[in-house]
Amino acid sequence: MITKDMTRELIGRQVVDNHGEKVGKIGQIYLDERSGDPTWATVNTGLFGTKESFVPLQNADVHDRDVALGVEKKAVKDCPHVGRSDERLTGSEEDELYRHYGIGTGNGRTDARHATGERTDRDRTARTGDDAMVRHEENLRVGTETEETGRVALRKYVVTEDQTVTVPVSHEEVRLEREPIDGTEAKARPGAMGEAEHEVTLHRERPVVDKTTEAVEKVRLGTRTVTEDEKVSDTVRKERIEVDDPQHALPRDERRS
Repeated sequence: MITKDMTRELIGRQVVDNHGEKVGKIGQIYLDERSGDPTWATVNTGLFGTKESFVPLQNADVHDRDVALGVEKKAVKDCPHVGRSDERLTGSEEDELYRHYGIGTGNGRTDARHATGERTDRDRTARTGDDAMVRHEENLRVGTETEETGRVALRKYVVTEDQTVTVPVSHEEVRLEREPIDGTEAKARPGAMGEAEHEVTLHRERPVVDKTTEAVEKVRLGTRTVTEDEKVSDTVRKERIEVDDPQHALPRDERRS
């Protein structure tokens, strides 16, 4: 159970929901103005802890160093934005938080005057023990995260195309050749009358087509990183401190900071 004596010790501690899932770190503690018991805490959530959400300390407890809530992380994520105007929660703001978390209403307003401690950002104005007022400002903290933007795949498929190649071919033709026989050869080769037949076989070349498969190219997908500037804009808050000086005890240029 969270008690008033534990208030300062809770600042900066890790918060987990009722399932043990991490939610964020405590920034401020809000106390019941009548009993002084801690009733609400702000937790830094979101990217880089830039969002501040209210969580109920009712049914919360401390396990080791973590503060275990009685609500789920999703409820904290969807928490309404209240308590931005000053250091107190109004009755209507607190009722809105009770309705959101589905828990009973409180007995009075709460404030953050005991919530000073280590903070990283989005602090509200709080009075310290030496009567000095601390002024805070919000600053943008910007980083990058990697996300998938698309996928590219290589697919191989077969297409057909006509290819024409010129091939020289040859063939044989019959040609009649006559050669007279002179007297000397006629005497050496006496002939005889009769029938005879002589046959010549003709040849020709024809194209023969065959196919072979061979590797011609390697194709792969590669990536390259391109860096470009992108502007990020958001609204930040700054605290201003005004001096209530009806007697004009301070110079005019020192009344605002």
